[in-house]
Amino acid sequence: MTFLMPITSSPRAGATGAMPWRALLALAAAVFLSITIEMLPTGLLPEMSADLGVGAPLVGLLVSVFAFTVVVTSTPLTALLKRMPRRTLITIVLVVLGLSTAASALVPEYGQLVAFRIVGGVAHGLFWALVGAYPARLVGERHLGRAVSVVLGGGTLALIAGVPLATALGQAVGWRWAFGVIAALTLAGAVVVRAVLPADASTAPSREAAERGADATATASTATAILAGRRSMRGVVAVSVVTAVVMIGQYAALTYVAPLLTDVVGASSAAVAPLLFASGLAGAAGLLVAGSPIARDSVRALVGAMLLLAVALLVIAAEPGLWPAIIAYTVWGFAFGAIPPLLQTRLLQAAPPERRDAASALYTTAFNVGIGGGALVGAVLFDAVGVGAVPVAYAVLLVVAMLVMVRTSRAERARARVVEA
Repeated sequence: MTFLMPITSSPRAGATGAMPWRALLALAAAVFLSITIEMLPTGLLPEMSADLGVGAPLVGLLVSVFAFTVVVTSTPLTALLKRMPRRTLITIVLVVLGLSTAASALVPEYGQLVAFRIVGGVAHGLFWALVGAYPARLVGERHLGRAVSVVLGGGTLALIAGVPLATALGQAVGWRWAFGVIAALTLAGAVVVRAVLPADASTAPSREAAERGADATATASTATAILAGRRSMRGVVAVSVVTAVVMIGQYAALTYVAPLLTDVVGASSAAVAPLLFASGLAGAAGLLVAGSPIARDSVRALVGAMLLLAVALLVIAAEPGLWPAIIAYTVWGFAFGAIPPLLQTRLLQAAPPERRDAASALYTTAFNVGIGGGALVGAVLFDAVGVGAVPVAYAVLLVVAMLVMVRTSRAERARARVVEA
């Protein structure tokens, strides 16, 4: 998360066309562990509640504590640590995340667990500010969407496999063992990240210069237009606003996904877990599409994914019958799977190269505002008008997000044309 990084001449994917798979997969593994740690209490509520002597809602609050700690700390810490080498910093935050999780496995009472979750939340927020910007240090812009999708794929895999497997482990041998095993894996992951990430990952300006030099058709006026039109912090703010709006809707729905599936979709209670798994698989497919050439135009792909998601939500709200609603729910998973990597790609495209870490921190804050705010919005809607109103409200938020994205994109293209002229 640096604002001012020294320019190096070491080759990267932007210049050579090769994807740095070892580095990207190491970051994806770190994302997998980070998301698993964040969501771990959700699958072990009964076990943790009984062992700690507190109600299940208080255990669930551990996830909210994690999220709101990220909101408060990620941006100021990004600025404070802007001159620290990125590989060193990402290694340190993974170590802190691993140690705080290990300590969580050992504490005797709830208050101490909250304290260590706060420490973990600080590390988690800083980690996401770092990992969100890191693909732009490893690849050129033509590979950016694919690299982001690979890294964020670790988060999708965490929800599909990491949290369920950790939950099964905790139910079998105790929640403390589950925390301990994930902590040990995170510490091992820090060692791998330290060994695999390049010590002098080049900055975006040097990579983009190499790409422009390789492209005989690129002109100085076009380059200036790109920098003036696409590298505006106004674009970063717009992406962050869209992120917060979309995540408010998503987490308002996710908070009450079980009653949504049973009361609105019409599924049985026994079908909830399989449907969640199917949605996760569909989300993984959406993630693959987001990293493919189909989604090279990030703005158009984002609007398309949001539109598809809004239609799926309205179909669910219309209660068309079990199987049409299940299909719509699966489409929801597919469309949303593409949205976070597309938002991250758009963010890195919009940010001035020397401020991509700061932009990523702002994005991380917006994402976690959405997580915390979504649960609140969902609770208000559930109590006031019932769970059936949640998909409609989410669809309305998506329309707002699409309008913001389209208007911002048009304004940036207009500024680019003015500069080019």
